[in-house]
Amino acid sequence: MKKMTMKKLLALGCAFVLACSMLGCSGKADEPAAPEESTGAPTETETPEGEAPSAEGAKDSYNIAIVKQMDHASLDEIANAVAARLDAIASEKGITITHEIYSGQGDQSTLKQIGDQLIADEVDAIVPIATLAAQVMVSCAEDTKTPVIFAAISDPAEAGVVDIDYVTGTSDALNTSFILDMMFAQNPDIQKVGLLYSQSEANSTTPIAEAKAYLEAKGISYSEQPAAASDEVIACASALIAEGVDAIFTPTDNVIMASELAIYEDLAKAGIPHYTGADSFVRNGAFTTCGVNYTDLGTQTADLAFDAIVNGMADMEDFYLAEGGIITVNTETAEVLNIDYSVFSEMGEVVEVITTED
Repeated sequence: MKKMTMKKLLALGCAFVLACSMLGCSGKADEPAAPEESTGAPTETETPEGEAPSAEGAKDSYNIAIVKQMDHASLDEIANAVAARLDAIASEKGITITHEIYSGQGDQSTLKQIGDQLIADEVDAIVPIATLAAQVMVSCAEDTKTPVIFAAISDPAEAGVVDIDYVTGTSDALNTSFILDMMFAQNPDIQKVGLLYSQSEANSTTPIAEAKAYLEAKGISYSEQPAAASDEVIACASALIAEGVDAIFTPTDNVIMASELAIYEDLAKAGIPHYTGADSFVRNGAFTTCGVNYTDLGTQTADLAFDAIVNGMADMEDFYLAEGGIITVNTETAEVLNIDYSVFSEMGEVVEVITTED
């Protein structure tokens, strides 16, 4: 059994509230949306460096479901990395790993439908990507104890997915202070910071609180614009522009990420750099971040999933923190902002990207 820690004790309350608030997930639900992609026998995928987890007592074939909370660049990157790594493991081991990618479209009832169907189909494991997807899949798997290996939850304790024997995964916990250090290293004269995030994202709760504490300690004012849903993000960004904030901070917030392509040009034209929680924001037009490589995180999650279904989860941790520390800068946005970002090279490795819609 996993060791009980103070962090886990704090999480039990969250887990209880989640279990009481969610609809029950027993029984077969209506047919979920068609999977985004499917594979049968393993493909000839180049094997990443290192060996796959040991496969003592392994079967000849497995069925693993990959469930994205919604569609956007970060979650797509993770899902594709999980799928690619599962193909590589299958090739290494000479087995078949069938996997399908589903999207909950950001809707809890859709995610529940998907989860119910996956449990009825008796999949070997579920890999939910992002917090809401993980919470729903954990609830749906409660009776069957189907292994759930989540990906990209910034605060697993806050999300209530720790201290559960059939659950583990990867965390992309954000170093909020470092990103704000970058903000003030680039512009020491900042007077007001905008906080752009979603009220529905558990991923944003802790880093937004950390950002407020950081700014209050420095005597810097801030303006919050929490969007309740994706269709409010543009209005919230426009409000921050109208207020004349000097910079904007957004954590690893899936709702804001899904709308980054709709707001980045207006922010850049207004001279407001957008500091964010993931490199996918930056590839969609935000100015910069320092965080996790999501391809690496997806690969690590796939390794955990295979290890869990073959060797069991008794010796696994509640979650594993993915390594970050990579500074990503959008050079096109930097040019529009007329910002010299060379100061970042003194703070860590800098990767330059341009805007894409992927």
